[in-house]
Amino acid sequence: MERDLAERVFGQAVAYLVTSAERPGTRMGPSRAVDRGVHSFVLDSINYTAFCDQHAGRYLHHVPHLPGQVAQEPPALRDTVEAIRASGFRIDPELWAMKDGTDCSQCHSGCTDSPNSGK
Repeated sequence: MERDLAERVFGQAVAYLVTSAERPGTRMGPSRAVDRGVHSFVLDSINYTAFCDQHAGRYLHHVPHLPGQVAQEPPALRDTVEAIRASGFRIDPELWAMKDGTDCSQCHSGCTDSPNSGK
């Protein structure tokens, strides 16, 4: 991915993660493009853990929806986008666009905490 696009994706991933940390009761899920940024950040475990501690006070889990699993109805992208905007972040519309009406996420709804964690 080109550097400009990578920076845009990462910026939207951070906006998504901060908003989901600030609004733990809100069902949110990233677009496929933003989810790539979240996955990349999670793999940078030292920096991701420090980010989680700073913005959420705890580790924000990222639990993918695996093939064969029955997942909850994914949250609507428009609800996620509205929550991110309400938190004061700018939205990059190209990265939140749905291509086929089903492009909500490959992750569990919420995408930041395991559905089994009780949080």
